[in-house]
Amino acid sequence: MNKIFEKGGKLYWLHSTIDAFETFLHVPGTVARKGAHIRDAVDIKRIMIIAVIAAAPAALFGMWNVGYQHALATGISWNVFQAFWFGFLKVLPLFVVSYLVGLAIEFASAQIRGEEVNEGYLVSGFFIPLIVPVDTPLWMLAIAVAFAVIFGKEVFGGTGMNIINPAILTRAFLFFSYPNNMSGSQCWIEAGEKVVDGFSGATPLALAADGFDALANAGVQYSTSFWTMFWGGIPGSVGETSVIAILLGAIILLWTKVASWKVMLSSVLGAVFVGGIANLSGASDIPFWYHLVMGGFAFGTVFMATDPVTSAQTETGKWIYGFLIGAICVIIRIFNPGYAEGMMLAIFLGNIFAPLIDHCVVNAHIKAKNRKQYEY
Repeated sequence: MNKIFEKGGKLYWLHSTIDAFETFLHVPGTVARKGAHIRDAVDIKRIMIIAVIAAAPAALFGMWNVGYQHALATGISWNVFQAFWFGFLKVLPLFVVSYLVGLAIEFASAQIRGEEVNEGYLVSGFFIPLIVPVDTPLWMLAIAVAFAVIFGKEVFGGTGMNIINPAILTRAFLFFSYPNNMSGSQCWIEAGEKVVDGFSGATPLALAADGFDALANAGVQYSTSFWTMFWGGIPGSVGETSVIAILLGAIILLWTKVASWKVMLSSVLGAVFVGGIANLSGASDIPFWYHLVMGGFAFGTVFMATDPVTSAQTETGKWIYGFLIGAICVIIRIFNPGYAEGMMLAIFLGNIFAPLIDHCVVNAHIKAKNRKQYEY
């Protein structure tokens, strides 16, 4: 780094910013000189980049799906490239606003504290556009991102110290502050004014709130079959519609050991357990397996619930944490018809209770160990 940006230099106050740009694509030149330390090629930057790569299939599919849903709604015949290009141009501003606002606050906070800029927001900034409707006004997104980064991350000390996932907090802020722009049937498709007869922008999850018959016989411009919801040709948040694309990301995260398979599996088990009981008791006629492909369940399970900072840290705690998220998600969907989606609140509550879950697991382990020693 140029000496003018180092301590004692004229522009030392820009040290954090310059260091961030220098180390973004290069290995930092600072290494441990003495004492015990771990030699490992994996650092925060590499973990964050892997998470972004894993989410790329969902993002690319989401861009195509934005154009595909526009074509269905307006009766236009587009090829794959035309649909993707339309969606790319619609989604790109969401990414630009997310990164500009979030990184500006990150850089400013690092400069004020005199610390290095962490790479944590590289992932959050990529996830945020994928979990909001494509029609979200950019000024609303900017306010939500600023709130999430400042009050959900920086006030706790920055990357690694936050208790709530910043992307989930952004979505929650938008939902409770601007509900008309985050729910209903108008925000999920960029349709314009000329739409085909029978057009509906309602998502399958919203249709399912009125029962399985309402979902199966909706008569909307897209298919409401399980297979269609699995491959992703439905309205929804940009990156949440294709379970296939999300599963590709899950394979990358699990193969590289960036995310916990325990959290993913237990979340699915929690949803299946509650959904199955609801089917057997007659509380809901929506088949329990439909909950796995509707709304943000798949994306939330793979990318949000597994956040290594805000999820449970103990191995037993991960099972409990994931199971509660899956169970709470389906409980909200079934028993709160006013809020069709449940994954956002489920992960939000999971993040809040994760430290308590770990605390109880550790205490139980200590008590069991002490009891065993006393017996001997």
